[in-house]
Amino acid sequence: MILLYLLAWFPMIVIAIVNATVRETTYSKFVTELQAHQISTLTAVIVFAAYIWGLTSLFPLTSSFQALIIGCLWLVLTMIFEFSFGHYFAQQSWTKLLQDYNLLAGRVWIFVPICIAVFPWLFYTLH
Repeated sequence: MILLYLLAWFPMIVIAIVNATVRETTYSKFVTELQAHQISTLTAVIVFAAYIWGLTSLFPLTSSFQALIIGCLWLVLTMIFEFSFGHYFAQQSWTKLLQDYNLLAGRVWIFVPICIAVFPWLFYTLH
C-alpha cells in the first residue's frame, strides 16, 4: 500500500502546476499578488483534499499509523520537490522560496504541505 501511495504522490505535482497556471493566467490579473497567493493556496488545499479523499476511498488505508507514514512521506517529497524545483528550475532564491511560508506577511502556503501531510490520516479517520 505504501508503494501505491508513493506513486499516487506524483499526480500532485500536476495538480500543483495546474493550480499555479490557472492562477497566473486568470485571476492574478485582477487581484494583488498576495491575494492571488492566498486564493491559490485555498484552491490547492481544496483540490488536494478532493484528490486524497478519492484516493483513500478507492484504496482504503488499513491503519492510522499507515496514514501517518504516508502523510509524512508525502510531506517530505513535497518539500524536496518544491524547494529543488523552485530553486534549480524556476531559479528562485532560497529566501524567496521561504517567503511563501511567512504567515506574519499573509503568506499562507504552509497550509498546503500541512494538509498534504494530515489529509491521509484525517480521511482514514473519517472513512
